[in-house]
Amino acid sequence: MASAAPRLNPLLKLALELGPLVVFFLANQRAGIFTATGLFIGVTVVALVIHYILLRKLPIMPLVSGVVVVVFGGLTLALQDELFIKLKPTIVNTMFGLVLLGGLYFRKPLLAIVLDSMFDLTDEGWRKLTLRWAVFFFVLAILNEVVWRTQTTDFWVSFKVFGIMPLTIAFALAQTPLILRHEAKSDEESFDSSL
Repeated sequence: MASAAPRLNPLLKLALELGPLVVFFLANQRAGIFTATGLFIGVTVVALVIHYILLRKLPIMPLVSGVVVVVFGGLTLALQDELFIKLKPTIVNTMFGLVLLGGLYFRKPLLAIVLDSMFDLTDEGWRKLTLRWAVFFFVLAILNEVVWRTQTTDFWVSFKVFGIMPLTIAFALAQTPLILRHEAKSDEESFDSSL
């Protein structure tokens, strides 16, 4: 029997994913958007390296987001224009939404790969959950556009940390009933329930 793929401790995983955002927020408060962007790039790369050292693989979402942080953060610093770092969430969320919809179109729900999922759902469950997440990613992209275009840079940075993350957690938790309803039962569970 093959051993299960190694997984990070949930608190360490959270620290690796949220750490760069927290550093970005704190650095912006103390030193401004350009210093914060430079630190954001550095801490994002360090978080990805630590993740790879521990598991010998990189999760899709943090990897794609990390590449966009490096590219758009680099443009922000090179051109001294904060527009590029502000566009990063719009681009990443739109990209994830399009990839998920594309997978649905080709009858390959890609959510398990994109979210590095730890649960097993029926085909119908994956389709429904994938559609919901795709729509949610588009909503996040639109929200980012509205906030950065209508608010100050400091407000936008705060929104990235204290708005997007709680919204994402709340949305994920709201999917629990769908996940439980469409959980794929193993052959043993199906046999037990028929007795």
